[in-house]
Amino acid sequence: MARDCQVCIIDNDEAIRESLHLLLFADGLSSCTYESADAFLENEKREQFECMLLDIRMPGTDGLELFSILRQEHLPYPVIFITGHGDIPLAVSAIKQGAYDFLTKPFMEGELLAKVHAAIAHNRSTKEQSQELFELRARLSSCTPREHDVIRLLVRGLPNRGIAETLGISPRTVEIHRAHVMEKMQASSLPELVRMVSNFSDLVES
Repeated sequence: MARDCQVCIIDNDEAIRESLHLLLFADGLSSCTYESADAFLENEKREQFECMLLDIRMPGTDGLELFSILRQEHLPYPVIFITGHGDIPLAVSAIKQGAYDFLTKPFMEGELLAKVHAAIAHNRSTKEQSQELFELRARLSSCTPREHDVIRLLVRGLPNRGIAETLGISPRTVEIHRAHVMEKMQASSLPELVRMVSNFSDLVES
C-alpha cells in the first residue's frame, strides 16, 4: 500500500494512538492522530483521509457524536469504531447508520489491518463510482432534449422505426440522433449505452 494513504486515529489514550500509528506505519500506511473528537473538530482544515479509527468513549464530544457531525457535513470517511465489549450495541447501531465496521478491545493487529485495508479499498471504489457517475452526468448534459428522448426509448428496447413513430420523426432523423448519442456518451455499442444508463438510471428519468 502506498505511503500517501492516510488513516485518521482519534483516541484519548495516548498509548493506543502511538501503537496504532506505529502499526500502520510498519504496514505502509501514514496516519495522523488526535487525542479527542474536539481536537479534530478544532482543526479548520479537514485532511483527506481514506479511513478513520474512532474511539467511542471519549471526554467531551464522543465518537458517536463526531460520527453524526461527519454525516451532517457529508464527509465520506469510512469509520471503524474502536469499542469496549460494553459498547458493542452502540457500534452495531452506528453501522446501521453508515459506519463501516468496529473493533472490540483488545484486538489483534492482523484483524485491525485487515479492516483498515478493506475500508480503504471500499473508499477508493466509492470514489471511482462517484467519478464515473460525474463523468456520465457530464456526457448526458451535452445531449440535446431530443437526444434524451432517443436515449430513453433506446433503453426501453425500441428499434429506430418504433422510436420514430413514438416521437413523430423520420427513421433517418432517429439514426442521426442515435449516432450523436453514441458519440457524446462515448458508447461503442448499444449494449454499452444501455449498461451506462442502467447503472445510473436517475440520469434518464422522465
